[in-house]
Amino acid sequence: MENKLKSYETLFVISPDLSEEDTKALVEKFTTLIKDNGEIGEVDEWGRRKLAYPIDYKTEGYYVLVNFKSATEFPSELERIFNITDNILRSLVIAKEEKDA
Repeated sequence: MENKLKSYETLFVISPDLSEEDTKALVEKFTTLIKDNGEIGEVDEWGRRKLAYPIDYKTEGYYVLVNFKSATEFPSELERIFNITDNILRSLVIAKEEKDA
């Protein structure tokens, strides 16, 4: 049975308290994790932006958007890793709709 890859999108917000090198290392950690478990698409680093509301008394965060394809089991594992990683303020993983050819 063929293991079909589905399209996903994740957005995560990194704490603004980190240095530029630590922020880049955290982005690299997650992009490598996604590459190891699927096919990575576009990585769009939005940079520092103001949050809609304070999170842990922080008003800014470093936003990163990643498009990827993976097996259906991986997004729940990715969310688990986001939740246990320090300096990730918020994260979201969503399945993208497949377009019929």
